Amino acid sequence: DGKDGKDGAAGVAIVRNIPAGNVITTLDSTSKSQSITIGADGLGLISYFDSTNRDIKVAHCDNTACTSATTSTLDSIGGFRSVSTSITIGADGLALISYYDIDNRRIKVAKCADIFCSGGSVMTTLELGSVYPSITIGADGLALISYQTAGDIEFPTVGGGLLKVAHCANISCTTTTSSTLASDENVDFETSITIGADGLGLISYQAHPTEDLKVAHCENTFCAPYFRRR
Repeated sequence: DGKDGKDGAAGVAIVRNIPAGNVITTLDSTSKSQSITIGADGLGLISYFDSTNRDIKVAHCDNTACTSATTSTLDSIGGFRSVSTSITIGADGLALISYYDIDNRRIKVAKCADIFCSGGSVMTTLELGSVYPSITIGADGLALISYQTAGDIEFPTVGGGLLKVAHCANISCTTTTSSTLASDENVDFETSITIGADGLGLISYQAHPTEDLKVAHCENTFCAPYFRRR
């Protein structure tokens, strides 16, 4: 028969509470579809849809903890459904915001006029039926925007569409060139884009109707097919 061993050292139970230093601030009680980045001044910039006034807005944080912010309206787009927004900082230090315009049924790109985004203007619009944008700055200093073309323009969440990427022709993104990345399957809902260590775009998306998580890797900085002479 075995004998009971000696009791071990007393254990220490640790209860992890919410850190006392966390600061949570309400900036707007009517916001939807927000996206955040850090501006050239080191403070947060948040793009979002004001669901009460039906506006695309940007909030510029007044401090690093963002306990208060100054809000500006970039575009009044109307509509009654939530829209997607995505924000990034351009090579000139000014923000670019891509978002879905419900009334016009396509993605727009707006450029902030200053680092506070106290004003701005719409620089370009993508094709009819373009939805669910995600924007980043490519290795060439120009914006790349991933999105899908809606299978049903009236109800863009139904049926999915093609996965596409728009490459801006200049820093202000006044014109773009779009390419189709996945032509053999449909895409559902939001896309998300970033730039890899090789300087090329990576786009994550959900395939339709399998709901598989997939990733597309761009062939070049333009995220477009090379056209070779024969």
